[in-house]
Amino acid sequence: MTSTVPTAAHHADAQPPITMFGPDFPYAYDDFLAHPAGLGQVPATEHGKEVAVIGGGLSGIVTAYELMKMGLRPVVYEADEIGGRLRTVGFEGCDPSLTAEMGAMRFPPSSTALQHYIDLVGLTTRPFPNPLAPDTPSTVVDLKGESHYARTVEELPEVYHQVMDAWNACLEEGADFSDMNRAIRERDVPRIREIWSRLVEKLDNQTFYGYLCDSAAFRSFRHREIFGQVGFGTGGWDTDFPNSILEILRVVYTEADDHHRGIVGGSQQLPLRLWEREPGKILHWAPGTSLASLHGGAPRPAVTRLHRTAGNRITVTDATGDIRTYEAAVFTAQSWMLLSKIDCDDALLPIDHWTAVERTHYMESSKLFVPVDRPFWLDTDEETGRDVMSMTLTDRMTRGTYLLDNGPDAPAVICLSYTWCDDSLKWLPLDANERMEVMLKSLAEIYPKVDIRKHIIGNPVTVSWENEPYFMGAFKANLPGHYRYQRRLFTHFMQDRLPEDKRGLFLAGDDISWTAGWAEGAVQTALNAVWGVMHHFGGATDATNPGPGDLYDTIAPVELPED
Repeated sequence: MTSTVPTAAHHADAQPPITMFGPDFPYAYDDFLAHPAGLGQVPATEHGKEVAVIGGGLSGIVTAYELMKMGLRPVVYEADEIGGRLRTVGFEGCDPSLTAEMGAMRFPPSSTALQHYIDLVGLTTRPFPNPLAPDTPSTVVDLKGESHYARTVEELPEVYHQVMDAWNACLEEGADFSDMNRAIRERDVPRIREIWSRLVEKLDNQTFYGYLCDSAAFRSFRHREIFGQVGFGTGGWDTDFPNSILEILRVVYTEADDHHRGIVGGSQQLPLRLWEREPGKILHWAPGTSLASLHGGAPRPAVTRLHRTAGNRITVTDATGDIRTYEAAVFTAQSWMLLSKIDCDDALLPIDHWTAVERTHYMESSKLFVPVDRPFWLDTDEETGRDVMSMTLTDRMTRGTYLLDNGPDAPAVICLSYTWCDDSLKWLPLDANERMEVMLKSLAEIYPKVDIRKHIIGNPVTVSWENEPYFMGAFKANLPGHYRYQRRLFTHFMQDRLPEDKRGLFLAGDDISWTAGWAEGAVQTALNAVWGVMHHFGGATDATNPGPGDLYDTIAPVELPED
């Protein structure tokens, strides 16, 4: 249990982690990756052929790595640095072991395709200190000026248990939670599709908040307000209230908000290690080949123009003015870049796909971290016997404060604030030091006896993803009525269904996935794109290990009518 208001019908006891393939496309990516036959092959005549991979985040690097193993030559373009929203930074003048995760920082065990690559490059994980998680020493919930201290959910006041019960009830009554959760665990594809088909048609036009209001269990406004401010899994979810309830159901069905773990040393190590990794089993290329060696150590710079040229090729212009033409390209950056930063030919995508890109709704998000001399929050208050400071959920400006230690006597890090949407926009005009001052003031009202400032040993670091020029937002979150748009983007890798003059450019990345905001979605869409490129070059999977495109007709996402 990792939440103040736990996910309904939680299955923590003796059951294996669920696989986050989700209800929309129940394909077992973890089995695909683990199979000894590999992901497939292209004809030997295609070996060495270049494929542009635009974006050096996790999705781009996974795509490039797997294409390289097939004997193709990925050409990676990256505007900033390898990692994308797997961005780990240090603190100037502090021990290099002190790091801050500006983007992805916590990963559920249900992200089994992601875990394949974490294991592949030899990274380790440890429990992430979410509210009331087993490895979180204590949690403080501070709402309307009243604070509650707890080490377990049982220690919270009765009203929180009422909210938990209401959440459980509305999921069972309105979304067949237990039935769907069981079907996903058992990989019962017909049952998953039966339940989800009905729910997509019923709920596509419903907001998260509207779904709560329609439940008799959540008749109380007070309960809905507490639920929004405290939430489940990682904290308050009121910033998601305007989003489609389908987005939320995907999270709870797949247990994406449960049992989170952080990557020791920082999440950006994953794409960086894949970039440097020399696969033991590789076609065409000499042993010792890596993405780094194929690129002379560094990716190509930012893409400034994309257009189609004769022979249905994809022509790429980069920031140096260099122009290269490819038979296939994979676009893994955030899709809005196709509307703003890159001069694009309309012929790149069918018009319905352009509409879907334009309608993509991104969530804002901001964080601020400070380095401290030690995990002082574990000190005991002599009057109360409690920890002097705790993981904190509040309706004040900070919203979520996370305490990250590296041992009892080692320097540590505090994420003073992690916010989304309107709460994130409130910070946007302020620089890092101004943000820190407001946060320290808010936390002083919750912990009047704690002098956080005296423990700070370096300057704060901050990010507002909506202000990052190559992102313009943290992650996709569909609004009501957006299901059809998402389906177009996710299924774009099945290009036999497209006109011939619209093939060859493949979309990938977590905003193309059904699970945006989770690294698992970045990996899954990368694997879809790898299958698409392989098929485009006349390749195929092994008969014993069919890929996502091979099984598409039996697991395709529900298609809603448009008339």
